[in-house]
Amino acid sequence: MKVAGNLFLIGLMGAGKTTVGKILARRLHWPFYDSDHEIEARTGVKIPTIFEIEGEAGFRNREVETIADLVTMSNIVLATGGGAVLREENRDALKRNGTIIYLRAHVDDLYERTKHDRNRPLLQTENPKARLQALFEQRDPIYRALADVVIDTSRQSVNSLVAQLERKLLAHFQQQQTKNDATT
Repeated sequence: MKVAGNLFLIGLMGAGKTTVGKILARRLHWPFYDSDHEIEARTGVKIPTIFEIEGEAGFRNREVETIADLVTMSNIVLATGGGAVLREENRDALKRNGTIIYLRAHVDDLYERTKHDRNRPLLQTENPKARLQALFEQRDPIYRALADVVIDTSRQSVNSLVAQLERKLLAHFQQQQTKNDATT
């Protein structure tokens, strides 16, 4: 697959951004970055610790800085944190610097994928599934509005998902090229 520019993956926790992103980057021979992992590398602590010390607002500030740095690179695949789209600075940076892919999954699937993960501070509640539902209702419209490509990650193998994503990306880039050709 021939692609130019950056690819940014958005979606809720458990949607498969890191897994899909790594495979996509490997197939493109591009570097892969995960904004949450970058924040941990820069701070030297895990995200739950940042939440504990600085709260969600402190974490989101670090996320804005990290994403602003990462999007200036060329030909990368970046998996963003699920809440990155909540900040306008991140939405603008992503939109200006690459193609945005929304990995969309059903809440039941997200819950199954995240229920044993203690590294997700927003799910450390009495009812993590209800929390995921609330996050989905809040963020799904934002993800949809921002995305250039939307793909459902529920109930399919990672390899078939990546193959389907590659087809959608090719169609997206062909459509963009046609649009560009029409304006020149």
